[in-house]
Amino acid sequence: MQKWHHIFHKSTGLSPYVWAVFYILPFYFIFRSSSTYEVVSGIIMIAVFFVCYVLSFISKGWVVYFWTSVQIVVSIAMTLLFGYVYFALFLAFFIGNIQNRIGFFTLYSIHLVTTIVTINYGLLSRNPVFITQLPFVLVSMIAVVLLPVTTYNRNNQDKLQGQLENANKRISELVKQEERQRIARDLHDTLGQKLSLIGLKSDLAGKLITKNPTQAISEINDVRQTARSALKEVREMVTQMRGIRLEDELLRIRQLLEAAEIEFILEGNPKLTNTSLITENVLSMCIKEAVTNVVKHSKAKECQIIIEPSRTDLTIKVKDNGAGIAVSNVYFKGHGLQGMRERLEFVNGCMDIVSDQGTTLVIKVPNVFQQPGQEANV
Repeated sequence: MQKWHHIFHKSTGLSPYVWAVFYILPFYFIFRSSSTYEVVSGIIMIAVFFVCYVLSFISKGWVVYFWTSVQIVVSIAMTLLFGYVYFALFLAFFIGNIQNRIGFFTLYSIHLVTTIVTINYGLLSRNPVFITQLPFVLVSMIAVVLLPVTTYNRNNQDKLQGQLENANKRISELVKQEERQRIARDLHDTLGQKLSLIGLKSDLAGKLITKNPTQAISEINDVRQTARSALKEVREMVTQMRGIRLEDELLRIRQLLEAAEIEFILEGNPKLTNTSLITENVLSMCIKEAVTNVVKHSKAKECQIIIEPSRTDLTIKVKDNGAGIAVSNVYFKGHGLQGMRERLEFVNGCMDIVSDQGTTLVIKVPNVFQQPGQEANV
């Protein structure tokens, strides 16, 4: 349950001045009476209602339903004696904030029935107060029907949203924990055995260096080969953990463009065979930045990515049919283009921009041809 003195403006969207009117209005109704007894009884009922209203917010358990029942009785009495129906709005809002499902539906049903009965009684008895304020009475009746349900559903939705956020955080933590455990297992399986083997063979070579030099050299060669194998496996593992493949990035780019309602066209094979991993990482980041610019700035309806590999270099074009951008000093201004240029320079690449019926970003990087089975030396 929220605090009573903060709840109106945040949850209903009504100005606090409107609620101030509802606080003052019952006194206007009771002071219209010529009977001192009615005025005094009316003031007492107003005080009892607001005291119970505050107590119902700060109480817990069955006491909440007791104070609410007292408010319902006071609301009925004020309606019948003075024609003041607007306490029903306070009750409607409070009932909507009850989190217990059974308690909500019970109080909602009781409040709805009693309000309908008292309003109908006032209309059938031709109470002049009801007749003069009939439009406001009807609006209050609609609020009594809709406000509790709307408030109750909104509170449940906020509660579910909070639970969903907590669940997503928990899942994220579990994924990180599982990833750490996987990396630890991979490192143990990859390096543990081979480092133990290197240590044993190094000790054996040290013992054989004077007794059997030929055997010692053989053991040292085994150490070298084992070290190369371990290095290769570590590189493969790092590649799997940190590598950003262009074909994987294009899947995310397709989703981004579809969400922005921009048609995506791909020409060429995104699976690069003669491009180093670091170059492919740079290309992926640059293309992602370029497509983000298309979504944010181009107002385009179509985005085309063209992959053109050759023997010496790889050319990728990101083309849109949007508004275009100014080419002058474009490398040094906005849209992340300077950062893209610096990344490409790191891998000896370059970038050019053509603005004609849209914008075409042309990226070129050198290809690296590797011989089959070629290994890096330690």
